[in-house]
Amino acid sequence: MNKFFFIVTFILFLFSCKKKEQEVYSSNQNYFGLEQGRFCIYDVYEMNHDDAINVHDTIHYQLKTWIDSIYIDNEGRTNHQFKRFTRANDSSNWTLKDVYVALINGNNGELVEENQRKVKLVFPIKLNTTWNPNAYNNLGEESFTYSRVHQPLLLNGYNFDSTSTVLQKDFFSLVDCRKQWEIYASNVGLVYKMFKDLDIENFDTLNVVKGTELHYSLIEYGAE
Repeated sequence: MNKFFFIVTFILFLFSCKKKEQEVYSSNQNYFGLEQGRFCIYDVYEMNHDDAINVHDTIHYQLKTWIDSIYIDNEGRTNHQFKRFTRANDSSNWTLKDVYVALINGNNGELVEENQRKVKLVFPIKLNTTWNPNAYNNLGEESFTYSRVHQPLLLNGYNFDSTSTVLQKDFFSLVDCRKQWEIYASNVGLVYKMFKDLDIENFDTLNVVKGTELHYSLIEYGAE
């Protein structure tokens, strides 16, 4: 009788653990923000530097992403058509920039951009998890990791209960500054992005010889 009781208890324990794991897995997928009709609007700043020709230009515009429609591909996966629009400012009209595809593929959150499939997130989201974002393209192996998970964030007046940061590049030297990360919020998707690829002098990030910077910051989101 004791042996039977132990077996039943053990089975129930395993079932409970599996159920909790599935719940965590499912809830983490909300970080990718693939609800049909979901839109996000970002303030975007692009900076281009070339000290040799005295160029330090800053371009500001707005970017809108919109989950337009859903379809099933030939492998049975649910694909989300991911449209991107740009405009100069609040009073300008949106212009279609390009169309990407976003999907959950197993435990990956993937984005197909310019015919290159990239793994943007992996589930469940856990601190220090690492993965190769270029596992399904020919761009070369890289290493992404979660450096901050399930933390609150105040951004442009929005109070996000749970956000996670994907650290993509973090290299700094006497003559280089290569930093890149993205922040995702549960039930929203991408809320912030920072990219720096700079040649500098003497560890000084204000003394840029050449390179580019890109910053996305969410200012509005919803459904339409």
